[in-house]
Amino acid sequence: MNKSIRLTGLIAAAFTPMKSDAMLDLDRIPSLVEHLLKDGVSALYVLGSTGEGVSLTLRERQHTAAAFVQAAAGRVPVVVHVGHNSLQEAQILARHAQQIGANAISAVPPYYFKPDSTRSLVDCLAMITAGAPDLPFYYYHIPVKTGVELDLNDFLHLATQRLHSLVGVKFSDTRLHAVSACPYAERYDFVCGVDEMLLDAWMTGMRGAVGTTYNFAAPLYNRLIACCKQGQIEEARRNQARASTMIKVILKTCGRPGFKAVMGLIGQDCGPHRLPHSTATPAEISEMHQALEAIGFFEWGRKHTD
Repeated sequence: MNKSIRLTGLIAAAFTPMKSDAMLDLDRIPSLVEHLLKDGVSALYVLGSTGEGVSLTLRERQHTAAAFVQAAAGRVPVVVHVGHNSLQEAQILARHAQQIGANAISAVPPYYFKPDSTRSLVDCLAMITAGAPDLPFYYYHIPVKTGVELDLNDFLHLATQRLHSLVGVKFSDTRLHAVSACPYAERYDFVCGVDEMLLDAWMTGMRGAVGTTYNFAAPLYNRLIACCKQGQIEEARRNQARASTMIKVILKTCGRPGFKAVMGLIGQDCGPHRLPHSTATPAEISEMHQALEAIGFFEWGRKHTD
């Protein structure tokens, strides 16, 4: 098994393009991937929360994963999220990801009937990863969505014995102290999953980040990372503050549907959301556009250099 992968830099949690009827629009994926690569992302994370993977059918998820892998054409790693309430379906998705040439898989645990112990969690993930024994695996830790709040240290202690393909954790949690206090932090590749905390995550030692807003503001975050590498922490804080302001504006005007709607404002329309997610209305998008212009987003959020 190839366990050499290590995710660094910005990993775009890619949107899944959809037509006006909320059916897949796979033809838009190549241009979306080209946009992301031009913006400087270092990897793609597909069919996660941002990609609405849990709202798609198994066949739709397979077609979408294959389209992203084909469009990336080996230029950047593609991580496919395969989590599912049915472990059998998750294993099928994992096997498919390996067959199409994905670079890694990731998964949340079942979240309706939740694992009730650390051993149960590891058992669930072991069943999923058995479908793709040759692919590195990132556990998707997002307790706010899954409700799985089991101790991370206990999980990793048992995982070292049972999950031989585990290489890291997509840490979508604001409690970064859990990572800084984790004795396994150096052994496994922790990647930040909260865009507003990229700077804080960098200070804890994380060097990769998976995020929604990297789809349209990667230049801003890449400047933030460059500042961190150069020891320009105050400038890094300024960029992080700008990112947080941008996110607040989007949430205030459109709510979470605004993130996908921003793509249309930068020429990469990804279409509507699929229910149960709502889709931003034209009036909301117009208000968001004006608010983003007012804070200067289209200047500092999109330009590649200062």
